[in-house]
Amino acid sequence: MKIILTCLFGLESPVRDDLLNIGYEREKITVSDGVVTLDADDDTWEMDIARVNMWARRAERVLFEVGSFTAKEFDQLFDGCCRLEWDEYIPEGYAFTVNGYSRKSELYGISACQSLCKKAIVKSLCRSRHLGANGIIAEDAKVGLVKVQFGIVNNVVSMMIDTTGDGLHKRGYRPLTHDAPIRETLAAGMITLSRYKPFGYEALVDPFCGSGTILIEAALLALNIAPGKNRHFAYENLPYIGNYAWKKAREEALSMEKLPETDRIYFYGSDIDPKAIESSIRNAQTAGVADYIKFQVADAAIRTPSALESITGFDRNMVITNPPYGGRLMTPEEAAEIYQMIAKLYLTREGLCRKGMRMSVITPDDSFEIATGHKADKRVKLYNGNIKCQLNNYFKIK
Repeated sequence: MKIILTCLFGLESPVRDDLLNIGYEREKITVSDGVVTLDADDDTWEMDIARVNMWARRAERVLFEVGSFTAKEFDQLFDGCCRLEWDEYIPEGYAFTVNGYSRKSELYGISACQSLCKKAIVKSLCRSRHLGANGIIAEDAKVGLVKVQFGIVNNVVSMMIDTTGDGLHKRGYRPLTHDAPIRETLAAGMITLSRYKPFGYEALVDPFCGSGTILIEAALLALNIAPGKNRHFAYENLPYIGNYAWKKAREEALSMEKLPETDRIYFYGSDIDPKAIESSIRNAQTAGVADYIKFQVADAAIRTPSALESITGFDRNMVITNPPYGGRLMTPEEAAEIYQMIAKLYLTREGLCRKGMRMSVITPDDSFEIATGHKADKRVKLYNGNIKCQLNNYFKIK
């Protein structure tokens, strides 16, 4: 059984790390653009689905593959889809939808592919249920819903069933009230890609914390709190997986949490907007990490290296932030001024980190480097929603 995790482009390696952290062997994991595949054992795949949904911090959703085949023409797509035993995965009475995508393939009309796959699945179900060639499949979303997805890459079709439901970035701790929030999965990926080590020798600081997402995700990671523990998933309504798998996965997750009793705070956030700080505090409380993060109302311009050392008590501090940028909350010119302010605070004229500092800033493309004139020590291409971004990592010290 193949379990397929979709993710934002640029987060494939962190998603693979999620699977390794759960305990899966590297040899069973395959990485491609926007997709990470786990070869699960046939006798454990149901629990694997539950565990992966519970623990995948950087993935967008989890699916399992019903089957795959090659198709360069619509007839091949219909026949290949029809041959699959859909009756094993779409319970009688359940409604089902079909969506999908196509990349680098001869079949690229998505709406036509959706319609054709729907007809092929109906034909397969009629065959399995002995309803005849002109049979009618009863569908009632109140009984249940199965979301089928196809992926066509290099003319190879993969037919899958979604087990997640609402995207994995919807952890359940943050209402969508803050302007232009960063996606939780992206924030979690930034923590890893910036090389931050929780509970180490430095504090983590976000001077544009907004709704607190970056710091909350860092705390969840540090405390080994499963990102999916406070939500439910689509697979719970599939009778061949069910709610028991969710209960078991959640019990395991709760037993693995590491909640140290400490007076030392490692995570610090500030924002000039008092309402944003109020939202951050509420979100941290809901996520169960409020005791490990300190939020304050403050202008980012006063968060100098010496000020951070005084606030955090650490002589080493790392800034990871998602500042407002052009096309999102302000003009490109206003965003460039903020980038220059950030660089002046934490970088020397030569573009090196000031003493005791490291920094990771996500901005559209290379706009931070252009505005500041300082090339990042390491760049990572990422997407924040539909916006093509770049994570600019600065770690070389003066």
